[in-house]
Amino acid sequence: MIRALHVLDHSIPLHSGYTFRTAALLREQRALGWKTFHLTSPKQGETSSPFEDIDGLRFYRTPVAKGTLAKIPVGKELALMKQLEARLEEVAREIRPDIIHAHSPVLNALPAIKVARKLGIPVVYEIRAFWEDAAVDHGSTQEGSLRYRATRKLETRAIQKVDHVFTICEGLRADIVARGIPADKVTVIPNAVNVESFQLASPPDPQLQEKWGLAGKTVIGFIGSFYAYEGLDLLLDALPELIRQRPDVRVLLVGGGPQEANLRQQAERLGLGDYVIFTGRVPHKDVNRYYDLINILAYPRHPMRLTELVTPLKPLEAMAQGQLFVASDVGGHKELIEHNKTGILFKAGDCNALTGALLTLLNDRQRWPELKANGRHFVESVRNWRNSVANYVAPYQRLIARKT
Repeated sequence: MIRALHVLDHSIPLHSGYTFRTAALLREQRALGWKTFHLTSPKQGETSSPFEDIDGLRFYRTPVAKGTLAKIPVGKELALMKQLEARLEEVAREIRPDIIHAHSPVLNALPAIKVARKLGIPVVYEIRAFWEDAAVDHGSTQEGSLRYRATRKLETRAIQKVDHVFTICEGLRADIVARGIPADKVTVIPNAVNVESFQLASPPDPQLQEKWGLAGKTVIGFIGSFYAYEGLDLLLDALPELIRQRPDVRVLLVGGGPQEANLRQQAERLGLGDYVIFTGRVPHKDVNRYYDLINILAYPRHPMRLTELVTPLKPLEAMAQGQLFVASDVGGHKELIEHNKTGILFKAGDCNALTGALLTLLNDRQRWPELKANGRHFVESVRNWRNSVANYVAPYQRLIARKT
């Protein structure tokens, strides 16, 4: 029985694509008969207990770093890694894992490498996105800057030092191999969904429709975090022409995030105040009710390194619910979506192309049942977590056998 210690940025009960992917991976590893252990970095936040039990999983916690070093740029990252390294060694000595499995970002990988080497344990690193590319989108650096290049070197150093690299998609795998990493040292664990967790879309709740003024309207929607790379500004730019041809259309934006204020200002500037509904964040238990309000989901991600390389979860979740959607043709989407079969792709960054894709779909309702059925079949037969997690087995077994 394999004993795997996972080192994580953060975990449930926090809600994010990161935590949902993690929980799914852990459940499926346990379904294989493995024992999994889980340690979160100081980025989980303040903690009053050394561990926390949630949904049948025990998460060891790392105290938040204190002191002057933790308050200054670069210093705070060094303090975080030092804190995580000490806690990781403590937990690893207690539970004696067969393998240490660090997940993005590289701030988790570097302490894991040091502890694993010290204790003679194999170490693997799972990259969900490169830290330097995420920093570009958050606005904390620019591509090609000194910080960007330094962070990229750290990532490359980490993937050279670990015993095996896992990643979430072919785009990231190609980038890793291009850095000189042998192809047989890199394994893709594709993003997927637990189909049983998603119900097919139900008729909209009349009370919720009434609350948001959506009764009798055709609703285009997005549910999630409002990051710049999601391209919601492009959706609002497309809306005036969409309304001219389809006055019944409304845009429903559910969630919040760094771009919310900008999007609200953009809607007012375009005179779309009556056509764009911002709900704010809603309780997780109510998310499905909001999905049921939406006729077509929009994923208009902008073209950039992050979106070209990384596959998102949202289109797969839409397929699992039998939902219709349009998505920009960035690499991360093209790896998941077959145009005109499981979803509709349009030219990324092109407002007219987005408008055209939405109008074509709105005006051809006869195709809707087939698109919905194709998407659901794809996640049931291909993109499910059981299939994805099976890809861990051979690398894990090989590394553990080498150790013994």
